[in-house]
Amino acid sequence: MRLPAHPNDLDKKRIERAIAARKRYRYVTPRVLKTEGGYLIESACCSRNVDPDGGVVDIALMLFDPADGRWLVHRKNHRAGTWELDSTHGRLADALALINDDEDRRFWQ
Repeated sequence: MRLPAHPNDLDKKRIERAIAARKRYRYVTPRVLKTEGGYLIESACCSRNVDPDGGVVDIALMLFDPADGRWLVHRKNHRAGTWELDSTHGRLADALALINDDEDRRFWQ
């Protein structure tokens, strides 16, 4: 029996190190959690746009699709309380670059 590729501790650490270089909300400490098939990034809501009380909100859900070896990056629709597919990437580094740059504030709201 073969174990799933994700989540794993090595890539969890890679994600934690990468999001430390994000461009938005640098004054909070996000958490990376393992989830079935990937990783969940969450953080305190310092902008108060999503949670007026500044509670912890979902930032991104990164799932690995073993069928085609691509990363599925989801953003949270906080109004609907649902995840929406944002993009797909062949490399974890490319997915992390999208989340870190986030010029349109799709993740770090």
